[in-house]
Amino acid sequence: MTDTTNQRPVSTTGDDAATLPTTYTPADVEGELYERWVERGYFTADAKSDKPPFTIVIPPPNVTGSLHLGHAFEHTLIDALVRRKRMQGYEALWQPGMDHAGIATQNVVERELAKEGKSRDDLGREAFVERVWKWKAESGGQISGQMRRLGDGVDWSRERFTMDEGLSQAVQTIFKKLFDDELIYRAERIINWCPRCLTAISDIEVEYQDDDGELVSIRYGEGEDSIVVATTRAETMLGDTAVAVHPEDERYKHLVGTEIELPLTGRRIPIVADTHVDPEFGTGAVKVTPAHDPNDFEIGQRHGLPNIAVMDEHAVITVHGPFLGLDRLEARSAIVAALRAEGRIVAEKRPYVHSVGHCSRCKTTIEPRLSMQWWVKVGPLAKAAGDAVRDGKVKIHPQEMEKRYFDWVDNLHDWCISRQLWWGHRIPVWYGPNGEVVCVGPDEQPPAGEGWHQDTDVLDTWFSSGLWPFSTLGWPERTESLAKFYPNSVLVTGYDILFFWVARMMMFGLYAMDGTPPFHTIALHGMVRDQNGKKMSKSFGNVVNPLDWMDKYGSDALRFTLARGANPGVDVPIGEDWVQAARNFANKIWNATRFALMNGATVEGPLPAPEELTASDRWILSRLNSTVAEVDGLYEDYQFSKLSEALYHFAWDEVFDWYVELSKTTLAKGGPQADAARRVLGEVLDVTLRLLHPIVPFVTETLWTTLTGAESVVIADWPQDSGFRDAAAEAEIATLQQVVTEVRRFRTDQGLKPGQRVPAALELDGTALAAHEDAIRSLLRLTAPEEGFAATASLPVAGATVALDLSGTIDVAAERKRLAKDLAAAEKEKAQTTGKLGNEAFLAKAPDDVVAKIRTRLEAAEADIARITAQLAALPQG
Repeated sequence: MTDTTNQRPVSTTGDDAATLPTTYTPADVEGELYERWVERGYFTADAKSDKPPFTIVIPPPNVTGSLHLGHAFEHTLIDALVRRKRMQGYEALWQPGMDHAGIATQNVVERELAKEGKSRDDLGREAFVERVWKWKAESGGQISGQMRRLGDGVDWSRERFTMDEGLSQAVQTIFKKLFDDELIYRAERIINWCPRCLTAISDIEVEYQDDDGELVSIRYGEGEDSIVVATTRAETMLGDTAVAVHPEDERYKHLVGTEIELPLTGRRIPIVADTHVDPEFGTGAVKVTPAHDPNDFEIGQRHGLPNIAVMDEHAVITVHGPFLGLDRLEARSAIVAALRAEGRIVAEKRPYVHSVGHCSRCKTTIEPRLSMQWWVKVGPLAKAAGDAVRDGKVKIHPQEMEKRYFDWVDNLHDWCISRQLWWGHRIPVWYGPNGEVVCVGPDEQPPAGEGWHQDTDVLDTWFSSGLWPFSTLGWPERTESLAKFYPNSVLVTGYDILFFWVARMMMFGLYAMDGTPPFHTIALHGMVRDQNGKKMSKSFGNVVNPLDWMDKYGSDALRFTLARGANPGVDVPIGEDWVQAARNFANKIWNATRFALMNGATVEGPLPAPEELTASDRWILSRLNSTVAEVDGLYEDYQFSKLSEALYHFAWDEVFDWYVELSKTTLAKGGPQADAARRVLGEVLDVTLRLLHPIVPFVTETLWTTLTGAESVVIADWPQDSGFRDAAAEAEIATLQQVVTEVRRFRTDQGLKPGQRVPAALELDGTALAAHEDAIRSLLRLTAPEEGFAATASLPVAGATVALDLSGTIDVAAERKRLAKDLAAAEKEKAQTTGKLGNEAFLAKAPDDVVAKIRTRLEAAEADIARITAQLAALPQG
């Protein structure tokens, strides 16, 4: 009644439970199991296979990095997809690898050199690069071992590195192709410059935070023709080449086209009209420093203004005069003081909180700087990347993220790809003695002779990682792997790098692979946050090392917690309590399976025909098939949270809390029905463990192999919905559950202990529950009525009646006194809330949320009154 064509070579008996410890200790099994999976080649993908391909690339972690919760979260989702597809019969490839992380890695090695009293310049470029390779071999790639701890089912035989020989060839090939197609060029533009790392950095490497700065208003010119401008970076005024106003601003129309003197410099600069200026902001006039501000650079380009750089690469003033040699912050204070002395300062505001960009690596304030750099002309590439989504070649999930994608690719500026580093892919361009510029491909010899030299810059790390979906498969060679596994099936990554990495892969994939996009689907997830929804940060003190939680609770517990919180495109709050709850779930799976094995659960032979099964057997098989169908649908929609919830509630609530408990009665009676129950119990656990395996691989592997005697659940068949449903059995068990739940609630209300036995008479004639009397009594701890039985409470539920004799089980007087006290408190709460809600003056002034809370309190009080009144009425008289 379920499609279960998996490996079942042997029978199972109660003796198998003896191989399972009484308690589950993750550390005892996880490492050994993972190494066994790798050694047996379960994760190795075969390009020659005739199975349909399923491909996912790992978002390459930095070689300097270690596993953080974001990695663990993303890897859990990817691993779940890949494991399921492997079980479904796909040739599944999860492509691993690492990014060379140009700036981060160079910084790490430079810090090591500093401890030795050396710098990279002391070594020279070649020796420094050799030192970085040595560091990688000895200390890099720590995250690979941590990925094994998590259970990542990657094909380690295919592990790649963005600086390995093959990927380096790919980088040089596509650079040459772009250069020849005039999609790469060299030009002087404004870039993000880090004065500490001494390199241009990408937008994603700039972190913005609110800083306490200053806003200074300065008067340029004299008398009625003077103009006041405001700035947070007074030092840049030394490079001003204009003042800009809006062309429709009546206050300044008469000044457009005239010149004004720039304070402290003696230079005269023009007043220009430009629509970029917001006349409603400040004074409606802005200073224009084309060499030190991206917006000012654009204004300067439109008006033909000169670019005057006033700082060097260390952010030190280079303009001759009293400020020469000062650091930018020192110069800021000195310039403001000088302006103040000349009476040029109109206003000063300190502190002035504003957003300031910082280098994500060293936290230094970024300096917008005019610099000669290499650029990718992204116009045609970005259009193709946008059209691929618009035309349906690539789907973005969740769909609402498409707008953010289009907002980015439709307005993408040319991409600065050069970095002033030594570690990375060196730009394959040579310059000749007479101004020649030659781009060299991977199979070409660079120019030789006196005066020729290679560009000293390296490429942005995102340039090489943008090739990841096809370079890792052997491109530019037409390999078997490329033919088999490109395009990738799905990309799973965070929405925070939708623009920076995903868009670049889309552009390069479509360009290099003749219009074939790099993947069919982009599945975006959110960011992991702390249990209060706050971003994790070292400065907040809320960063969690996932290895600590894996050590304490096991990898399965962490994985299940992360998957259970993964709603598409939504941030994921996580706390240690949730990991502990997931560990309890793993323990529950362990204990229930161990109980089943001790009682002879088996997967041997076919399932009995439906007519040979009890209602509870048919019910659980019906629910099992429904769960298979539900989980399949949720996987296809990348609804990890919902499918985890579905599995959790089916396994815990329906299988462990209900079916296992119901089966105890059947098993105790023995006979054919007990044998059928053992087979059904084995079937349900077999399928449930396979359904759970992609998310919690370790505990399910241990239990499933013990249950079935088969080789490994990793290579077992994924369950299929056979279509079996039994609505009548589901309705019958639902009625049973209703009776048990209502009586349990009554017992709790009466203060009875869970294990306390109570005499009861059951009137089940004429209902479908008659066959379940033994199970009902067992579940409710009800004994048969004996001589002297006198019902003190009668509960009619679902057509049945449960009559209980509570005499002698509770102190009726004490219980009546306790309930009376609770009733008085509830009535007082009702009176107070009713009074407030009846006060028109209060309702007119109180906020809506306050009124809503009081209404909720009233509803709760009324519910308490009804419940307590019923409890009092049910107490024995006397």
